[in-house]
Amino acid sequence: MSVIDTMLERNKEFAAHETAAGKLMPSLPKAMPNVKALIIGCADMRVDPAHLLGVESGEAVVLRNIGGRVTPGLIEQIGMLGRIGQVAGVAPGGGGEFHIVILQHTDCGITRLAGDPALLAPYFQIQESEVAAKTVLDPRNAVAMDVASLRAIGALPASWMISGIVYDVATGLVDVVVPPAPLRSA
Repeated sequence: MSVIDTMLERNKEFAAHETAAGKLMPSLPKAMPNVKALIIGCADMRVDPAHLLGVESGEAVVLRNIGGRVTPGLIEQIGMLGRIGQVAGVAPGGGGEFHIVILQHTDCGITRLAGDPALLAPYFQIQESEVAAKTVLDPRNAVAMDVASLRAIGALPASWMISGIVYDVATGLVDVVVPPAPLRSA
């Protein structure tokens, strides 16, 4: 059995279980009010937010990229998600608390690219001379930097909560680097 065959079999089990339990959310307006968080995380297969944070289906939008970093491309995706909600007439969190979580981790593959500013500069859409300031070798500083960059985006609602965490791949524990707080003071 190939990898895709295994995945397709697992999908059949998932669909049978989820449909029987009435958990599938077929339409956008029904699904979006359940969303309580936007998790920005790394593409690393060891760092699946659903598993390590216990996120249930429909509770969070998860955007994953190399390093779990806030990049211009990721900011564009957040804007598009906001527009989808606006068009659908629903607000993240269903009018309740909404939380952005920046999740990075130890032993990240992006650290292996620190010596290649020619590759990282286009990813962050910055000059090669500015790559070192992105602190790709230190996930705790990178999380703090990325939280600060989202706080600076005036288009995001000031009342949204934001936090920054680092997952330790050796221990399985998460360390809160930036405690939950509103994006900006009201």
